Amino acid sequence: MADDMDIANDDPAAIAAPTVRGGLNLDAARLFRVYRTISNMLSSRGYMVTKEMRETTPASFKARFSEHPSREAMTVLVEKADDENNQLFVFFAEEEKVGVKPIKVFTDRMRAEGVANAIMVLRVDITPFAKTALSEMSGDFRIEHFKEAELLVDITQHQLVPVHQVLTPTEKSELLKRYRLKDTQLPRIQPNDPVARYYGMKRGNVVKIIRPSETAGRYVTYRVCLGG
Repeated sequence: MADDMDIANDDPAAIAAPTVRGGLNLDAARLFRVYRTISNMLSSRGYMVTKEMRETTPASFKARFSEHPSREAMTVLVEKADDENNQLFVFFAEEEKVGVKPIKVFTDRMRAEGVANAIMVLRVDITPFAKTALSEMSGDFRIEHFKEAELLVDITQHQLVPVHQVLTPTEKSELLKRYRLKDTQLPRIQPNDPVARYYGMKRGNVVKIIRPSETAGRYVTYRVCLGG
């Protein structure tokens, strides 16, 4: 199907195939796939995503953003389903290698609208100076960044990736109480683990991992995030 672009790599020849592009040019097809993954990611994190974004097809993507999409026009602002004050921006950087200047533009908008969290989607990479700037402003803003190539495929939908569910603070407390544990006694998941990054896990977050089991039907484990 033209709408199903489930390719497990960033192969230009594969993306260029007409059946994969769904009538979009190469850059637009790439952005469509990234946009679709971002939509899934936001929903998985508990943010309210519009029906228009959730159900975006190549045709509707082209109608909304044109044949040659402006990444700036693709900016998204969402809020948590259970907390309207918990908002997050998604910025799509135009520059191939993001420096300090565009980050200042993003943070100025965040400050003006009272938003502390953001995801920055990079065309290619980020400069060392920009990484330093992000670190220095971490007390005021939490800005995660992903390369477009990392978002071409939704890793959580891969058949080899088990179901992950990040626990709420209440669920975490009940788990630790039930098993009489401290969170430091749980197995760990690194903050740079691809799935931990997908869910935006922070230090102290606990994730429930559900794997199929031939004997028990399913096998459940828990891991705590070391940092982030």
